Amino acid sequence: MPSDGPGRVHSTVRWAATHGLMRAAIRRQARRGNPDAALLLDPDLQGDPFTHYERLREHRPFARGAFSRVSVHHDVCTEVLRSEDFGVADRDGSMPAAVRLALRLAGPPPYPGPIDPPSMLAVDAPDHTRYRRLVTRAFTARRVAPLRGRTEEIAAELLDELAGAGDGPVDLVERYASLLPVTVISEMLGVPTTMRGQFLAWGDGAAAALDLGLPRERWQLVQSNVAALHRWMTGHLRRLRADPGEDLLSQLVTVADDDGSRLTEHELVSTALLVLAAGFETTVNLVANGSRLLFDHPDQRARLAADPSLWPTAVDEVLRVESPVSRTARMARRDTVVAGEEIPAGSLVVTVLAGANRDPDVFADPARFDVGRENAREHVAFSSGIHYCLGAALARMEGEVALRALFERFPEMAPAGEARRRPTRILRGYEAMPVLPGPARRETAGV
Repeated sequence: MPSDGPGRVHSTVRWAATHGLMRAAIRRQARRGNPDAALLLDPDLQGDPFTHYERLREHRPFARGAFSRVSVHHDVCTEVLRSEDFGVADRDGSMPAAVRLALRLAGPPPYPGPIDPPSMLAVDAPDHTRYRRLVTRAFTARRVAPLRGRTEEIAAELLDELAGAGDGPVDLVERYASLLPVTVISEMLGVPTTMRGQFLAWGDGAAAALDLGLPRERWQLVQSNVAALHRWMTGHLRRLRADPGEDLLSQLVTVADDDGSRLTEHELVSTALLVLAAGFETTVNLVANGSRLLFDHPDQRARLAADPSLWPTAVDEVLRVESPVSRTARMARRDTVVAGEEIPAGSLVVTVLAGANRDPDVFADPARFDVGRENAREHVAFSSGIHYCLGAALARMEGEVALRALFERFPEMAPAGEARRRPTRILRGYEAMPVLPGPARRETAGV
């Protein structure tokens, strides 16, 4: 249609500026032998990136990445993430002048994604402080504790359905790992649980928004799913204004900050979408990754069966060994020094969380999966500093409840074919995991 012309042109310009040119640059770096660029392009390397991370570990404090400094060292990553000298990476602002001009011509994205302002992932203080203050009280350990009982009920309901599914294989991601967290966060936010399948589909389609250098078709799919989420959430928030409940989103619609100000419509939709997506994305990966690790390590399953008090530590060990978020970036706000290396203002630094979580200077025999590891909680899977994941307590609780209930109810559950990883670079998890549940126990211990 003629009216679509300008929109299509703007869309093409924005893709080219934000992903097309970056994809070409990554390809050039890979041809020149840059190992981190090769990792960003090669699905086989992404399936098992840990050998690559150990090569990066040979360089301290930073290795040369595709277009930035990269570190896999726990102390360096922690220093960068906690330093006031660094802020969230401004992808658009860090682009060459010609690219920034193209972005201005294209205009702002009609439906901002999780890495676009005003998302909390994309802003620093004072905006970040204000947004976080308004939502963080819903995710404190004190507020999460009463949710454990309801999470156990949801787990039991889903496991009852698995028990009634017959003797054939089932997809553990589709039937359990994804449904439990999306149900919990939907109830917390006052979102109809009848929408959970749709949210999972939209979330899966939008998950690659965190990646760089997307092909045009993949980028368009991301944009379509982000737009659908925006449209639905805008209508939902409008309904909550007219008839608020006791849920978090109703509070966000009506609550005022300390100075009397409220979130704007733009800020409200962005914050609501981030809380919704973050409320299940990380936990889906945590439960699926944990299930696979326990399938692969029957000795650790036996330890947990013999000593259930190890489950909280086991969850942190899963987060350490298979971090749901592989890496995050920061930009130097001013000239600074990290671990003796000078970092000029405007420089981009990538902290590889998954590499830092296997740092042998912090974790003895770091590739070993040990559900009793004393310092497992020292991982940085939830980042660190002001952008530390506000849903960490919720994710830990859900992961513990979900994994314990699963393996206590189905102690003989086993893989029934090859699991398929998600085709994303930043988020690390499974798209599908066929299993044979085996005989189910009628009752499990309270978790």
